[in-house]
Amino acid sequence: MRELSPGDFVTHIDHGIGKFAGLEKLEMNGVISEAVRLVYKNNDLLYVHINSLHKIAKYVGKEGTEPRMNKLGSDAWDKLKRSTKKKVKDIARDLIKLYAARKAQTGFAFSPDSYLQVELEASFLYEDTPDQSTATEAVKEDMENTQPMDRLVCGDVGFGKTEVAIRAAFKAVTDSKQVAILVPTTILAYQHYKTFKERLDGFPVTIDYINRFRSTKQKKEILKKLAEGKIDILIGTHAIVGKDIKFNDLGLLIIDEEQKFGVAVKEKLKRFRVNVDTLTLTATPIPRTLHFSLMGARDLSVINTPPPNRQPVQTELHVFNQDLIQEAVESEMERDGQMFFIHNRVKDIQDQAALIQRLVPGCRVAVAHGQMEGDRLEDIMIKFVEGDYDVLVATTIIESGLDIPNANTIIINNAHMHGLSDLHQMRGRVGRSNKKAYCYLFSPPISTLTPEARKRLSAIEQFSDLGSGFNVAMRDLDIRGAGNLLGGEQSGFIAEIGYEMYHKILDEAVQELKDDEFKELFKDEIPKPKANEVQVDVDSEILIPDQYVRNIQERLSLYNELGKIETEDKLLSFRDELIDRFGPMPTQLKGLFDSMRMKWKARDLGFERVKLDGNILTCYFPADQGSSYYESELFGNILKYVSGNPVRCSMKQTPKHLTLKMKHVTSVLEAIRMLDDLKLRTEPVEA
Repeated sequence: MRELSPGDFVTHIDHGIGKFAGLEKLEMNGVISEAVRLVYKNNDLLYVHINSLHKIAKYVGKEGTEPRMNKLGSDAWDKLKRSTKKKVKDIARDLIKLYAARKAQTGFAFSPDSYLQVELEASFLYEDTPDQSTATEAVKEDMENTQPMDRLVCGDVGFGKTEVAIRAAFKAVTDSKQVAILVPTTILAYQHYKTFKERLDGFPVTIDYINRFRSTKQKKEILKKLAEGKIDILIGTHAIVGKDIKFNDLGLLIIDEEQKFGVAVKEKLKRFRVNVDTLTLTATPIPRTLHFSLMGARDLSVINTPPPNRQPVQTELHVFNQDLIQEAVESEMERDGQMFFIHNRVKDIQDQAALIQRLVPGCRVAVAHGQMEGDRLEDIMIKFVEGDYDVLVATTIIESGLDIPNANTIIINNAHMHGLSDLHQMRGRVGRSNKKAYCYLFSPPISTLTPEARKRLSAIEQFSDLGSGFNVAMRDLDIRGAGNLLGGEQSGFIAEIGYEMYHKILDEAVQELKDDEFKELFKDEIPKPKANEVQVDVDSEILIPDQYVRNIQERLSLYNELGKIETEDKLLSFRDELIDRFGPMPTQLKGLFDSMRMKWKARDLGFERVKLDGNILTCYFPADQGSSYYESELFGNILKYVSGNPVRCSMKQTPKHLTLKMKHVTSVLEAIRMLDDLKLRTEPVEA
């Protein structure tokens, strides 16, 4: 909301896509209030009262494409919402079925920590960060549960996700179970193999890895041992989910950087996953992965705290510059460091290596790319890890998980050709020790780039703080458009209705499936109360006066924040914050706070609207005559209350609504007291 400027597209949940045209003061029955002004097709105007701001959201769709504006009063928007919900439901149904299958399974409940586990964790060279400890505890708790684990650990590049995975894997092995670790690249399989080997050295664990560099003979031998249960931890690329792989007793599946795998691999994983504990690690979660977790179909741990002494990587944008390359290589060599030079075109990668060699004659340069002979590539990588080369000129094969603490500078040539999360991942290859690290992005002059590329580069420059992977993921979403959150098929839903609205419809669809088709599965879940929207109309000014908060964006943002508050405690702390920032609260703003309290009371009683006018408080019951509300104990008790107070209360049936009128209500505070009294008298008496 804070970022809305006049002319921006917004989506209204009931009326569709229009344009934001600022805030406007409206006078109704002699009372001034503030509303958001929206312009629709044919210049139709819609005013959204500040109490209904939750119904609008900034439109986020496909970057660079303008959405179609809706016409007020037509049913096109409703049809679009219905068809979207139907399609979303179909996709969500599959997800819930998988979730149901996992819930119904009894997985293996791992034993509590053994003395070996304690010993392994004590041997970690570094101090655990608070988030790392929390994530480790959560993973172990999940593993000790009988239901199969499905947890996503989201932590920025180099924030210690691998250590969490090592501890989980070791826990599985000490209970005589096997562990599969799925990684996106061949190099990373080897890198993880080394890391796991070093960390578990001296413990009774057999570790091996499988990737395309291993010979057929080696692979056969590994598969044989795996089936016999002689290998405890197997690390590999997607070959690990192949048909010929047979585990003796698989207990844990760890997936590193899930967004790198195609839909086909993920489908195969579903077979694995039904009753196997699953741990997913990611630095920049894709929207789908993230949303499942936020939706509760998966558990989420976020590692936000950087390791001590870690410094942000200094990121700079330049046009191709030979002097800078020379300077970067020389200064890195002076401090005995190493450097990556990323050039993602194999046909002229050797020319780049020759250029660096010419600029810094004493420098040891190696070239690495995915089209090389397997053994040769592995050999180069190992030598670079061991410090035999100063500069590694490589394609993006290094982006996933390569951990070389001694490499502290990276130059990414043609940075405009890479996606945002790829740039973030590559930058994460440096700055993994306590030395100051640098990332130079080379691209043609900014003015010649597409708007998308320009935004990507400015975003990666902007988000150079430690722990910004999450922000990168969200910005990536803004730039690329969000695609389909739930499945492989990239769909036009989001372009048509906007990202926020898609989320709302998705949440509604999932909730409806939980309430209807999958009632049994979610019977233990505390049902979310259907949040019926309550409209509040009062005969006094309720708004934030211009002289109290002058900036329109700020006022809009405050209205929005206020609209999201659900409890008295939060309302009071919001009040203190306002007084601290802007001074004592004016009467109109106090009235706005009271109208919020009135709204909560009315919602608890099941009213759709409350109106205070001329000392009469009118409460509107749900318009849907078939609503189960009319059979509820609450409604029965309200009827009793009304018949017990005939002087002050009366009920009336209009064509649209059943209403309850209360007389002698002289102020908003009096209205709150009346609603409070009504609630008190209608609450069921405990036996």
